[in-house]
Amino acid sequence: MSAAPDTAPATGAADTANLWIGVLFAIGSTCFLVGPFPGFVELVGSEIDAVVFFAGSVFFTSAALLQMLHSRGGLDRWACVVQFAGTLFFNVSTFHALQTGLDANEYDRLVWRPDWRGSVCFLVSGVLAYLGVRRLSRRAIDWRIAVVNLAGCVAFGISAVAGYVVPSTGSALHLAAANAWTSFGALCFLVGALLLLPSRR
Repeated sequence: MSAAPDTAPATGAADTANLWIGVLFAIGSTCFLVGPFPGFVELVGSEIDAVVFFAGSVFFTSAALLQMLHSRGGLDRWACVVQFAGTLFFNVSTFHALQTGLDANEYDRLVWRPDWRGSVCFLVSGVLAYLGVRRLSRRAIDWRIAVVNLAGCVAFGISAVAGYVVPSTGSALHLAAANAWTSFGALCFLVGALLLLPSRR
């Protein structure tokens, strides 16, 4: 989801990589977009909903790895490395969320804590990508990708804060806000992924 400043001429290999990165991020974003909807949870059940989130995190990681391997260095490389680390935290978080019967302390330790760390990584990555585009690219589409992805990173950060489970009550600080900001962030990432596709560039 990082907006890699496109300073090199487009090639067939680069277009193919961008295609796969965009498609994988789009699928992962779609999972995180629909997963928080109450109607979706009621339709498929909490266990399937958790699987959707975990699958989405795997698509994120696959895309982030591919993007990291094709990064150019400098801020672009750092943005991709930090983003990849964030997706690994999301893998851990969503994997542990597959477990049932976790109490508040276990949930915060196994699910919320890696989710929070992944969100911080995404926010740092989004800022680095934005700074990289600001320094190296004058193309409008690179700016759009950087801005929309940074907005998604901020939304994921807000969602992580709202999703903290208070041990004394066993409830999230604001579950509705956590779900809403997760969906909004995923929508931003989906838009960024679609803009990354070669046909859009």
